[in-house]
Amino acid sequence: MLKRFTGGLRSLPLRSVLLLLLSLFAPLVAAQEEVGEIVEGPHVARFTIEGAIGPATTDYLIRAMEEAQENGAQLFLIRMDTPGGLDAATRDIIKHILASPIPVATYVHPSGARAASAGTYILYASHIAAMTPATTLGAATPVQMGGAPGQPQPGQQPGGGGDQPAGDTGETEKKDGDREEGAGTAPEPGSAMERKVINDSVAYIRGLANRHGRNADWAEKAVRDAATLTAGEALEQNVVDIVATDTDDLLQQLGGRKVKLESGEVTIDEKIEDVRVQEYEPDWRNKLLALITNPQVAYILLLVGIYGLIFEGYNPGALVPGIVGVICLLLAFYALQVLPINYAGLALIILGALLIVAEVFMPSFGALGIGGVIALVIGSVMLIDTDVPGMQVSRKLIGAIAGVSGLMLLGLLMAVGRSLRRPRVASDQALVGRTATVDRVEDDEILVHVGGEIWTAHSDDPVSPGQQVIITEQHGLRLRVRPE
Repeated sequence: MLKRFTGGLRSLPLRSVLLLLLSLFAPLVAAQEEVGEIVEGPHVARFTIEGAIGPATTDYLIRAMEEAQENGAQLFLIRMDTPGGLDAATRDIIKHILASPIPVATYVHPSGARAASAGTYILYASHIAAMTPATTLGAATPVQMGGAPGQPQPGQQPGGGGDQPAGDTGETEKKDGDREEGAGTAPEPGSAMERKVINDSVAYIRGLANRHGRNADWAEKAVRDAATLTAGEALEQNVVDIVATDTDDLLQQLGGRKVKLESGEVTIDEKIEDVRVQEYEPDWRNKLLALITNPQVAYILLLVGIYGLIFEGYNPGALVPGIVGVICLLLAFYALQVLPINYAGLALIILGALLIVAEVFMPSFGALGIGGVIALVIGSVMLIDTDVPGMQVSRKLIGAIAGVSGLMLLGLLMAVGRSLRRPRVASDQALVGRTATVDRVEDDEILVHVGGEIWTAHSDDPVSPGQQVIITEQHGLRLRVRPE
């Protein structure tokens, strides 16, 4: 059954596969063309951050801000709705905002949006922090991700806070006696590493708050106690600068406001509300990056890549499963290097796939296959090792993959059972009665194609290439056939 399937793949033209891959990217290119040409001149450049913050978000924001600056933007407006994100991506965004020569206004919009976790750090880092009524911010406690508790991952800050933009800002934390009573009174975490992560995050966000004259004590509570605020409460407690109903209202309130940039103090144009607003959408590259770094997609690419290489190894020369497998595996490895993965989970997924395929080659009446499905499910649950919202593999997707694998295993066991109930046939007579196709005729020798193999045959009746024949006798490696 497997051989018949992979043999069919061999006949699939390679250009069909290439067209299939190109069709996946076509919508991304088409969507980019719909955005329209960017018009140079004074304008307000508007960007959008939606969903979990990751490498794709950083790439989009930095590239778009550089392009907007070259096109003459007077103000950067980031419209944000995020549950949090990854440490490295958040830190890169904040560094770019702090070094921006153009004022950056981050606006939590629309109503019902939130700037949770990593979003709170970005809001505090922005020159202007604004919110829409019925929005929230806060819950900025760093989340452990990757490896054993308290063990930092390579390339991450100690403790690996999932949305912990930890780093040295040049600002120092205030002494306990200088803080408001009740600020940061949550009990200290248990381990030394956890305390180190929390204190580092506190120092970082207090430095951002002091830089722009915002409420540093509440910022510390957002880290230590996971405190949250509504838009009205945030304005009252000097956590944000503006509460605006929409973009027009925000721009009207920004007119003539002074902000402190790295190069010095600047004043926003008093008529900024009359300046056109230019939307900078993610290009096809950003959309592709966001697609493959989605944990769900990375997980599927990994499995497709593994199975593709296994099918190619079983039927060398099929090309299609090998090419698709290598492409998917490379994309999956790129995605996984920027995601918080658990390598034990990755190893279990690979082991599970190998055990399921081993069931095909060495039928064990379900022992290998069932063990493979169990290893696949456990590895899938462990693969993305973080509590950061939007960065986990969906349990429904894992269940669907496990269900499909279980059905494949069940079908394989049923096929093995049917084969065991068939009458025994001598190995040297297994082809008798089967239909073959004449491949070519050379003098008295006929080559026929049967079961994916080429056999030498003899016929008492004339036959021609492409004709269907019935195998009547088998003598070693030679067959006797007659026209069907």
